[in-house]
Amino acid sequence: MSKGHFTSRLALAVAGLGLIGAAATNAATSNSAPAELRICASNVEAPFSAKDSTGFEDRIAVALADAMGRKPVFVRSDKPGIYLVRDQLEKNTCDVVMGVDAGDERLLTSKPYYRTGYVLVTKADRNVTATDWNDPQVQEMTRFAVRFYSPAETMLKRLGRFEDNAAYMYSLVNFVSRRNQYTQVPGDRLITEVAKGDADVAIAFAPEVARYVKSSSTPLRMTVISNDLTRTDGGPTIPLHYDQTVGVRKDNPALLADIDAALPKAQTQIEKILADEGIPRLKPNS
Repeated sequence: MSKGHFTSRLALAVAGLGLIGAAATNAATSNSAPAELRICASNVEAPFSAKDSTGFEDRIAVALADAMGRKPVFVRSDKPGIYLVRDQLEKNTCDVVMGVDAGDERLLTSKPYYRTGYVLVTKADRNVTATDWNDPQVQEMTRFAVRFYSPAETMLKRLGRFEDNAAYMYSLVNFVSRRNQYTQVPGDRLITEVAKGDADVAIAFAPEVARYVKSSSTPLRMTVISNDLTRTDGGPTIPLHYDQTVGVRKDNPALLADIDAALPKAQTQIEKILADEGIPRLKPNS
């Protein structure tokens, strides 16, 4: 957090001593270890983050810290990533959250370092070429693998497939109830279901599944959905493409400025990490 500078009357009275002290402090600072970048991270949020720091957002965080001239320090939790802001960032145990949607109202968010969206994943030999989630090729499918609490659930309702898939969806989490607890389908499970032929299609946010699509022994096709999800009740459109940013606390604009200054320096490395992960990128909006 940026702090104000305060000058006391006593300090003015002993300016000579103050100058000597400042010189000594500057000398010590120039020889001290680099400042830390404390990164909020989950141990159970693969492929984004993992205990061994092999998550792609872990690697992007290291690239960012290097560009800032800071030491990356992961502050890890065994809770899912949805709790990072509430249980870590807001409690000041760490300073940045990676992979935050641009404009998240809980935070200050950086300039985007990539943009991507929701995808359709099918077996390559099915020759599904649809890019519209409401395309007839998608409408004719019967078994959908999706993650809970996502726009994909809304798509199933709009396609008239939610009720038919409810039991199957819960089978992907061994029928653990969502009542009063966070329950989620792992990204790798979605892709396994498609590869085995147990699901006709997986609908997911690309970063959740790209790694597993790329490494699948069964040839798969991953297509970015081209259109947003309009509401039938006249409510706001649900976007399916998102700018991804670094989030910081609202009381830390100085850190945000440092991050924005460093991101261009780290961008080449970030692009390599995203390419290695197999994540499709779109042109950022902001």
